[in-house]
Order: sequence, then structure tokens, then C-alpha cells
Amino acid sequence: MSTLSRATAEQRRQAADVLDDLTTVLDLGGVRLPTLEVDWEGGRLTCSYLLRLTARPLDLVRLVDLLRKGLRYERLTHDHHDRDD
Repeated sequence: MSTLSRATAEQRRQAADVLDDLTTVLDLGGVRLPTLEVDWEGGRLTCSYLLRLTARPLDLVRLVDLLRKGLRYERLTHDHHDRDD
């Protein structure tokens, strides 16, 4: 297997893995996007695999809300750990 083949195989694996992880997390948060997929064709042409999504504004409102809550939690726990040191 060539170096390029190995590199693109790793990129395809990463794209598939992150798509699976993102879909799982969004499902857990109750966010359903009409389209969330890897652009396999574009990746074959450019060797750069991108995730493509489409969403209604209400889907994104929920997604932004989850991200804000996650950031708030991360800041609270990070600040708490800093105080313990």
C-alpha cells in the first residue's frame, strides 16, 4: 500500500468515526439533522474528507444550546480543578 493510500485510508476512517460519534452525541441530545454525511466523492477528488450537514434553524438552536451548556460545564469543572491545585 502506498503512502498516499495509507494516508487517505486513515482520513476516511477518521471521517467515518467522527460522523458516527457526532451522530450519536446529537441523538443523545435530541438533535435530528436532515442531512449529516461525509462528502466521500469530494474527498476522493481532493483527498480531504469533509462532513456536510443541513439543518433547520430550530435544530441549530438546540445544538447551540447543548454546546453552550457543555462549555459552561467545562468551565465550571475546569475552574473547580484550578482551585483545588
